[in-house]
Amino acid sequence: MLLSVNVTFGVVLAVLLAVAATVAAVAQLGRGREIAVAGVRAAVQLGAVSLVIGWVVRSVPLLLAFLLLMYAVAVRTAGRRITANKTWLWAWLPIAAGVVPAVCALLLTGMVPLKGIALIPVTGILIGGALTATVLGGRRALDELKLRHGEVEAGMALGLLDRDARMEVAREAASDALLPGLDQTRTVGLVTLPGAFVGMLLGGASPLLAGAVQLFVLVALMAVQAVAVSLVLELVARGRLHRDPV
Repeated sequence: MLLSVNVTFGVVLAVLLAVAATVAAVAQLGRGREIAVAGVRAAVQLGAVSLVIGWVVRSVPLLLAFLLLMYAVAVRTAGRRITANKTWLWAWLPIAAGVVPAVCALLLTGMVPLKGIALIPVTGILIGGALTATVLGGRRALDELKLRHGEVEAGMALGLLDRDARMEVAREAASDALLPGLDQTRTVGLVTLPGAFVGMLLGGASPLLAGAVQLFVLVALMAVQAVAVSLVLELVARGRLHRDPV
């Protein structure tokens, strides 16, 4: 057993969460309360999910409903991180466009069976990656457009379409959203041993099989995130995703 879930576990967890929130507050990062709330939510949600997964894996309809719930939460989380107005609903597109084809390919090729014990963690990893890429890409693109608004207007004055002028300014900033996934893939095995690899080793799989599964997950993640960033950038450039003027 990797960890013993007991009183000591709870105390250490609480101390680490308090340290994270306190450091953020002292450094005036403005995220102290969010860190504390996120930690408590994670504990409650993981506890609930641990109970629910044991139930939904027995039924395909329940499994699909659970996956849709994961997707819906990801869309709302990503969308509201990007903008506070109703255009956040467009976050459904970059997340779905990356994740759905990848999951369908896995199922159709038989690489992942239609079983909750396999499908839920793989789909969750892909949705999480798409969520992160969508948030970072969307926020960076909108921040850049606000900062360099004059360049956008200059481009339009030179005859560029609105979409093309915004794209020229926001593209490079949005592409930064791909860096975490790229760095994780470049340094895998040297700096970190990701969750899929460690989980399979703890489950008794051979190091070779665990490495193959982790490699697949990392490559699939890069594909999903590339699609997500490309589409969220397109939505921003076309004005579908925007922020209200302050």
